Amino acid sequence: MARPQDQQAPLVITTGEPAGIGPELVLMLAAKQPSDWVAIGDPQLLNHRARQLGLDIELVCVAPGERLPEPRIGRLAVWPVALHVDCHPGRIDPANGRYVLELLDLAVAACLDGRASAMVTAPLHKGAIREAGYNDFIGHTEYLRDTCAVEEVVMMLATDSALHGQADGRQQALRVALATTHLPLKDVAAAIEPHSLERVLRILAADLQRWFGVESPRIAVCGLNPHAGEGGHLGREEIEIIIPVLERLRGEGMRLDGPLPSDTLFTPRHLEGVDAVLAMYHDQGLPVLKYAGFGRAANITLGLPLIRTSVDHGTALDLAGTGQADPSSLGVALALAADMVRSR
Repeated sequence: MARPQDQQAPLVITTGEPAGIGPELVLMLAAKQPSDWVAIGDPQLLNHRARQLGLDIELVCVAPGERLPEPRIGRLAVWPVALHVDCHPGRIDPANGRYVLELLDLAVAACLDGRASAMVTAPLHKGAIREAGYNDFIGHTEYLRDTCAVEEVVMMLATDSALHGQADGRQQALRVALATTHLPLKDVAAAIEPHSLERVLRILAADLQRWFGVESPRIAVCGLNPHAGEGGHLGREEIEIIIPVLERLRGEGMRLDGPLPSDTLFTPRHLEGVDAVLAMYHDQGLPVLKYAGFGRAANITLGLPLIRTSVDHGTALDLAGTGQADPSSLGVALALAADMVRSR
């Protein structure tokens, strides 16, 4: 169904793993601010969780493309998708693994056909989806890559001070992208190869321009090994793979620093004037970013034909249904997606 001509396509938020904190984070945001966005999920689940938390939320079910209700605090528009089985906070049921993917599929389809302007994702539980029979499922990032049929995507996290492309005075803006994502550490070195590394750097530079208004991005690149290999004494990936790729792209005019030792790169002096850091693997770059801004950061998938942001944390099953979860990261992800829509 086409959206009304006088109404901009809304942002959509997938509510994620139903037994986790995703549904209540969405409800908490709706209880604090007028929501001109749409939640995708099971209305009965959302109603039950709202009552459990003592939140006075009016749910309005609409079909994708239909006009949204007038935004107001405590009102939440929902594109309904039914759970496969009843859900209890904190108790994973693999029977709902397919439900979580259905939320993503609807959001992707709506972004691609213009019924949604961007998608924001609450956390999912990888184990529950694998136990549902999707044994090859790795994570949001890889699933969206395959669903959108693109060759390469880049996972990047940004602190809230990176909104609008500038720091807010509280902290240095920090964006960290990954050359590899959800891989066992033993597989990382083999995955760092010239063609893939070059694609990641091109996507990162292009989307910093497209979504963040950085005209000529400066990217600092981590080495893979301690001390960036120390001239080959601690590993040769820098000499044989990373340095040749950086030199080739510098020859095209890209502004690339490195490869630099990650234990010194993440210091104010080395980050000064840097628009993004490229880490070689997940736990090289993300612990630093989350220490700097956990709960005030968001995850962005670059290289897609759509805008996707997400929270910087997991399902927090131990907090589900308690009302103790913090919706700050989801709020940052929503604000960042809206900012990217405006840039587009």
